[in-house]
Amino acid sequence: MTPIPHGGMVNVMHTPPGTGDRRPAPASVDLAIEGMTCVACAARIEKVLGRLPGVDARVNFATERARVDYDPATVDAGALTAAVGRAGYSARVIDDTTGAGGAQPPAGEDERHRSATRALVLSSVLTMPLLAQMVGMFAGNHQWMLPDWLQFVLATAVQFGFGRPFYRGAWNALRGGGANMDVLVALGTTIAWAYSAAVTLLEPGGHLYFESSATIITLVLFGKWLEARARSRTGAAIAALVALQPPTAHVERAMQGQPPTVVELPVSQVQPGNILQLRPGESFPVDGEVVDGRSTVDESMLTGESLPVARGSGDPVFAGTVNGTGALRVRATGVGSTTALARIVRLVSEAQGSRAPIQRLADRIAGVFVPVVLVLAALTFGGWLLAGATFVDALVPAIAVLVIACPCALGLATPTAVIVGIGEGSRAGILIRNAAALEAAHRLDLLIVDKTGTLTTGAPQVTHVLPLDGVPEGRLLAVAAALEADSEHPLAAAIRDAAAAARPQGLQPAVLRTEGFEAVIGHGVRARVEGEPALLGSIEWLQAQGVVLPPAMPPVDVDAGRLTWVGVALGGRALGLVGMADALRPDTIDAVRRLQAAGIELQVMSGDHAAVTARIAAEAGIERWQARCTPADKAAEAVRARAAGRSVGMVGDGINDAPALAAADVSFAIGSGSGIALHTADITLMGSRLSQVVDAISLSRATLAKIRQNLFLAFAYNVLGIPLAAAGLLDPVIAGAAMAASSVCVVGNALLLRRWRPAPAPASHAASTVTATRGA
Repeated sequence: MTPIPHGGMVNVMHTPPGTGDRRPAPASVDLAIEGMTCVACAARIEKVLGRLPGVDARVNFATERARVDYDPATVDAGALTAAVGRAGYSARVIDDTTGAGGAQPPAGEDERHRSATRALVLSSVLTMPLLAQMVGMFAGNHQWMLPDWLQFVLATAVQFGFGRPFYRGAWNALRGGGANMDVLVALGTTIAWAYSAAVTLLEPGGHLYFESSATIITLVLFGKWLEARARSRTGAAIAALVALQPPTAHVERAMQGQPPTVVELPVSQVQPGNILQLRPGESFPVDGEVVDGRSTVDESMLTGESLPVARGSGDPVFAGTVNGTGALRVRATGVGSTTALARIVRLVSEAQGSRAPIQRLADRIAGVFVPVVLVLAALTFGGWLLAGATFVDALVPAIAVLVIACPCALGLATPTAVIVGIGEGSRAGILIRNAAALEAAHRLDLLIVDKTGTLTTGAPQVTHVLPLDGVPEGRLLAVAAALEADSEHPLAAAIRDAAAAARPQGLQPAVLRTEGFEAVIGHGVRARVEGEPALLGSIEWLQAQGVVLPPAMPPVDVDAGRLTWVGVALGGRALGLVGMADALRPDTIDAVRRLQAAGIELQVMSGDHAAVTARIAAEAGIERWQARCTPADKAAEAVRARAAGRSVGMVGDGINDAPALAAADVSFAIGSGSGIALHTADITLMGSRLSQVVDAISLSRATLAKIRQNLFLAFAYNVLGIPLAAAGLLDPVIAGAAMAASSVCVVGNALLLRRWRPAPAPASHAASTVTATRGA
């Protein structure tokens, strides 16, 4: 897969210099589409754009966006928007200069909503008298009937005033050689209005259907208004992320000969290298690196982790995260569309606009839906005439067929659930690259996991402290920590952490004075601690330096090959041994149990020694494991399992496991930080927890359940509704109400996905505890 571009939504990849090919590289652009009323409109726009040379377009009706790949040598963005305009719709290029990933609402969205609300209210006011007389007629009270001329005036105002958008949409569709929902609504209501108008003018006192035409239009307007309100909530996850980035930043300005002053600037004016000041409780406006100060930072919006993390000099910080109780000075490293937040928003937006494979059936049906309904309406009209019905009696069920048919429900069934599912994943720190990955994750039955950094923390931890000859454990850890105070080796960090953790336990290893530090490459370190020569290193090296160790140490012998042991000596005397290992992540055991309970088999594949791999697999509760694996071995195993009919997932760090990640049906990358969104995995776990794999699969299954429910609702609605209307069992007004409600039901059902929550993380615990064995 291609990494997410660092620029805006219009991404042009230039040919490298020196290749001799001056032809522009393929480009892509995101367009905001206005004027679509159903999925047939989206299909029509795709067809129109696809006729342009070198253009491949994917239009998402639910998001009102189009993702277009094109050849700059033959067309440009202007030609794309012009083609959409000729098809009867309007398009504009989404400008991502804010770095929001295109997630900001269109500039006129509020005005469009207000306009739709006014139209609905006024249409309802004009329709209510017509509807009231119909209710009175059903109740047997014919005194409520309005004069024919007043019914004509009210219905005409609704039909051609507030129904004008349906005529415009129908004309644009027919002019472009297609048909959409507007054609059905305009045709059905016009027939009812035209018949009633003819009766009013030619045969006063006859039965009128003005209330049907006006009520249908008002109900459709009401359904569209509800649908728009519901659909606006599907982007709540992205909107919440974008809102976390503050609009301004406190930037230091150097004055010659004077202390720097702090000015408040719009985020768009912050440049890489600027020094920013962050007060307690403020959100970071850009990505950066701490240059001064210490604080805790709430990074839950990026990682899904609720606990804040410590940040100090040299540590990275990210836009949108929240500073804790300390004041910080930060050097800006990523601004605008290059921040981690912008790239994540862009990734989620693109994923929400992608299509799930399960959507193909609905798309194929929706593509021919309107023409088929027109034919069915004509057959209904003709069939009733042949059965001996009058012109009016045959016309009413034909109108009901036109009105009740709703391609919108089919078009919204899948994308709305995908939008909500991917948005909820982003809230939980689960970045899903596309809808196909979201769908495929629910089928997994085999999960191949890397060991280091996936099941384990990826960093060694002290697991055994073995004092000798009655030496206090605190004394052993104090000397070891003093020797490793200036070392950058990972084992040194583990020993320092163990010494620091021992102090609250009452062991109180003192901080000792050290001088003359020297690292002996491949063996250990030496220094003078409290004036005495001290050594820390491998057992063999200490013995070569004349340090006497007991001839038999059972714990060391038993754990040989599974733990890394170092000896500590002071003044030529052995103080004891320290054993270290890469420990399980706190949530690994719980995550493995949940995966197995979900029917997913796990297999550990590691490049480490067999003894270490076996130990980690056993501690995690995984039976199948394989050691000394190369990246090619992991990829080959994924291919073999897929050939055997398994649905395979691969969990790794997204870098050295890249071949296996690419070979799996669904790949999960565990990692954190701004670069994580650039990994090639299908699903990226920002929180660096294996339990997020379980959450991702749970979210996939919940989303697919909603998609199936929506497709069932959409198909069942049309399969049952159209025959009932054709049989004359549905009044056109009832049919209009049902059509308006169908899309709302589908979108509302998809929004129930917002109730999904990731499983709570288990209480932090050490997978391996520090033990002390004395007098070995």
